[in-house]
Amino acid sequence: MTGCLARPRRHALQPTVGALLLALALAPACSDRNPAVVIAPKTGAPVRVVVEVADTPDTQTRGLMYRTHLDANQGMIFLFDGETDRTFWMKNTPLPLDMIFISKDGRVVGIHANAEPFALKTISVGAPSHAVLEVVGGFAAAHGLAVGDRVTYRNIPSPKLAASQP
Repeated sequence: MTGCLARPRRHALQPTVGALLLALALAPACSDRNPAVVIAPKTGAPVRVVVEVADTPDTQTRGLMYRTHLDANQGMIFLFDGETDRTFWMKNTPLPLDMIFISKDGRVVGIHANAEPFALKTISVGAPSHAVLEVVGGFAAAHGLAVGDRVTYRNIPSPKLAASQP
């Protein structure tokens, strides 16, 4: 009778351990399904940024306002119809941000590094862009990003990117 009681206990632990091992094994695969932007600098390895997508007026207006933390390879991609010289500001944004301006053909057309938190001054790079990637301040310099670098999008369900996702 003791053997019967011990057996269920042993099996009760196995699914928990098995589920944990399965979750750990699948974690990288699941993260590959997250919306992401990949930037290929002229020198060095491509950089993958897991992003939140701002492609509606509401999400674009709020952006990263009020955020007090952003992980190193995390950001927000603003997607727009057409290309124009975009302007941003840092109202209600407590984090310094790098803003990477991207053309419709997937090239970095400008970088504004370390935007000042809470500043109301408009930020622009003087070149038409279709998208703007916001990441933590210092990101572009840390990864050697520059104008002309190639950008691709992964798992971003947006009609605005239909022609530019491989």
